[in-house]
This record gives sequence, C-alpha cells and structure tokens, in this order.
Amino acid sequence: MHYELIVLGSGGVGSAVMSEAARRGLSVLGVDRFPAAHDRGSSHGQTRIIRQAYFEHPDYVPLLLRCYSLWSELEKRVDRKLFYQVGLLEAGPADGVVAPGVLKADAQHQLGVETLTAAEATRKFPAFRLDPDWLVVFERQAGYLLVEECVRANIAEAIKRGAEHHVGADVRRWLPCERGYRIETGSDDLTCDRLIITAGAWASSLLGDIDVKLRVLRKHLHWFKANEKRYQSPGCPAFFFESAEGYFYGFPACDENGIKVAEHSGGVEIDDPLNDERLLDVEDASRVESFARERLLEGDCERTEHAVCFYTSTADDHFIVDRHPQYSGVSFAAGLSGHGFKFAPVLAEALVDLALDGGTELPIGFLSADRPGLR
Repeated sequence: MHYELIVLGSGGVGSAVMSEAARRGLSVLGVDRFPAAHDRGSSHGQTRIIRQAYFEHPDYVPLLLRCYSLWSELEKRVDRKLFYQVGLLEAGPADGVVAPGVLKADAQHQLGVETLTAAEATRKFPAFRLDPDWLVVFERQAGYLLVEECVRANIAEAIKRGAEHHVGADVRRWLPCERGYRIETGSDDLTCDRLIITAGAWASSLLGDIDVKLRVLRKHLHWFKANEKRYQSPGCPAFFFESAEGYFYGFPACDENGIKVAEHSGGVEIDDPLNDERLLDVEDASRVESFARERLLEGDCERTEHAVCFYTSTADDHFIVDRHPQYSGVSFAAGLSGHGFKFAPVLAEALVDLALDGGTELPIGFLSADRPGLR
C-alpha cells in the first residue's frame, strides 16, 4: 500500500509524529515491531521528568516551552491527565554540572528557578538528605509525564484522525523508489511519499549510511517501598542529584510500588537490543540502593519493581534531528541520549516540517547531524 507518510518506530517521538502528521491531514502509517507503549525500548517505565531550566544546554529551552503547550493541548484532546506538576529538586556541587547549568539556563530565559541552601531544602522537602555544601535549585513548573499514557494518547489521536498502526513488522530496509520510498518488512512492501525514522535503539540499522556513532546503553529502573507521606507529592517533588558517585534521579511515589529511582550516568553498552535479556544487574542495583539509603530511605531498601530501558546516545549526548543528507523526503530523530521523551511533540513538529518542506522554523539547528563532535 502507498501512504503520504510512513513513520518507522512508534515510541515516544514516533507516536507524536503519527499524531502531528495525521492532524495535518496526511495519510499516515506507523510501523513498529512491538505494540503501543511496549517495554522493549525507551518509552516506558511509568514516568519521565519534564523541566524547563535545562542544564544540558540553554538552547533546549525554547523547544521545551513549546512542549509545555503541546502536552497541554494533547491532555485536552484526550481528556486525560498526562502531566503532573510536582516540581523538581536538583542538587550537587557548586562547581558541578547540574545546578550551575540550571542557573545558567534560568538566567538566559528567566524561568523563575528558586535557589535554596541544603538546610532550607531539607526543611521544605523532608524526604531528602543533602550535603550541606551542595548548591540546590527548585523548579516549580517541572514535574513528570506518564510515559506509556502519553504514547497511547498520541497513537489514539492519530488513529482517530485516520492514521494506521501496523505492529509486529520486521523492517528489513528502506530505499528510494519511483513512488518515493519503499519499506521492506517480513510480510509487506510499503511505499510512501515521505519517510520519518524514529527507531530508538534500532536507529543505527536504519541509518547506516549516515556517519554518526550511536551507542545503545542498557539502563535500569528501580522502585522501592515508601509508604510515608513525605515520599508523596506535593511534599516530595521529582529529583535529580549530582554526586561523586554519579547522577541519580527519581520520582515521588505514584502508586503502591513506591518511589522510582535510577542512575542517569553509567550504563552497559549492548549490541542487540532485540535479544537483550534485560535482567536485574547486581552492580547497578547496589549503586542505586546505596544512593537511596544515603539520600532518601532509612534502613533496608525493599525493591518492589524493576525494569530496563535503553539510552541511544551520541558522542556529545545531544539529540540528532535532521533531514537525510541524500534523500530530501526523509527526516529522522536519533540519539536522544536518555533525555528526549519530554521533547516528543515538538520534535514531531520539526520532523514533519523537515520531511514535507525541507526546513522548519523551530530552533533545532544545534541538533543537526553535521555539527562538530559527533564523529
């Protein structure tokens, strides 16, 4: 069958692309090996932090401000709460990366970030134990998105507007053809005028002719029992701490599984995300438990749940969002490096713009595939 647009990969960004393209009136097909909101990639695990004062780079902030509007619009369309504004507490050394980066973004974009001493933060949020000399910042407008619900909502919106979603498809390759582009799967050959690739951990196999190194890292998510009210919002925000041991983040207790905690740094590089066993890693579990005991929980950490997701990372840990250098009708997002989900709706706008028009007014130039440092 022929479509105006095919999307390869229907996770966080791909589902948003399907929704955006269908909203623009295109005939759209989303293709994925797994069903909506599956647990085999990067867009699962209950929650994802969303924030505006971006320590990674201030250039992300205009994209984030647009994202807040787009997530709000999606909530209204589906009549479902997807974003919980519980705030975000970030802390670490005054000469470190996280808190100084937050303040840099705040100074440039006037985002209203609050600076606290460690003692003030502990009084305000008694769930946490912070080093007395840490620089502590609190972003009130931050919070978390319900990741699987966001994916399902975007796919439902796309289908409501006429899009199709094929799952169980093994995409073997894509190539140009007389009608635009042909996608070869294990069962069907599909054609389209425009193609968008949002394949996450499988991006390298579909973008092999682009000279960019992408590493796939296995990352672990842990939930720990925490029945006390101090671990629930509004008294407990989401958090991101920079310590000598690494970067750790987490969320207030959303349900009976308790608080969710994970390490943002580290990770084991893997070659085959399809067949990765995704088992509990003893070393990773020990590191996260040590952090939780030191900064959050008293006594033993009782794990209630564990999951694995994948970071597909670039050399500089920034996204790649661009057109294919050889094929003008192909755009792609890759290497979201463990911090991309919150950007899904604005990346969808950019990707559809690029595929249809060859450019976009959105400020994504710093995410181009030909920037220095990627190779």
